[in-house]
Amino acid sequence: MSVSAALLSAQRARFAALDPLLPPAAPPPEGEVLDAATADGTRVTAVLQVERHVLGAFDLLWSAVHTWQLFPCTGGTGTAGMDALLRAWRHRMDRESPGPDSACTVTWPSRDAEAVRAFLDHGLVPLSVLAVRTSPPEDHPPPPGVTIRRAGPEDLEEVMALSLATFRYSALVAGPWRPGTEALIAPRLERALAAEAPIWLAERDGVAVALADCGWIESAPGSWAAELLPVGQWGYVNNVATGEHARGEGIGRALMSRVHREFHERGARATYLYFNPANPLSSVFWPRQGYRPLWSYWEVRPASALR
Repeated sequence: MSVSAALLSAQRARFAALDPLLPPAAPPPEGEVLDAATADGTRVTAVLQVERHVLGAFDLLWSAVHTWQLFPCTGGTGTAGMDALLRAWRHRMDRESPGPDSACTVTWPSRDAEAVRAFLDHGLVPLSVLAVRTSPPEDHPPPPGVTIRRAGPEDLEEVMALSLATFRYSALVAGPWRPGTEALIAPRLERALAAEAPIWLAERDGVAVALADCGWIESAPGSWAAELLPVGQWGYVNNVATGEHARGEGIGRALMSRVHREFHERGARATYLYFNPANPLSSVFWPRQGYRPLWSYWEVRPASALR
């Protein structure tokens, strides 16, 4: 979809002023066009994409079955422009019957407080954030009796158990627990371990007590990653879990110290991850490890609750 050069230029200028780590604002993708105007007559544009996941799809581990995603282009209009588009979206949703397992979502730079005001007014909440860490690695040795090592295929059972614990806990604050979660994540973990992916285990007396399931992402021009991250090779922290009985001992901090050091030594520009601001563990732990939000994923469930 094409937007006016002036509107897109203004949006790119706004993103650059908000956060130096934001890549240039991308033009909206193809989809249903929503147009709106602020009180002073300034035109703003968005694209609406609709997606329905089949039961058993991997995306359902974090997504509603039926989603409506908005891609706004508000230029430099701030709260007024975003509010106008969200009102147009609300009127558009009157034609739908979303059902309970549905959501309206929009991704936007975390530092745009003017847009935050509009999102909150329309019932959206920041369900997840993409957070980045750009500082040099720090040395935090593990506590006595704890060792950290790379995981291999023989560790699948322990890796699965810790991964499932994270999904169960996250389901309390980030969405419903999906039946069949174990069957969905097992093949990915098995492939990753066989390929010697960057996955680490912390062990105490030979028993796995914490997991860091990570990977590599290349943000190359034209790729999906380049719309979210500066160009370069990034370390991706997919899933970190510390067993309930081992929390508060510094094991997670030592584990991430090892992860950050190895990513840095292997040439990563920086590292990034997703966490849920409503999660009482991750919302405290990740800022302490040097991560700060870059993008926020706003959502309202069910989709009919958009105001």
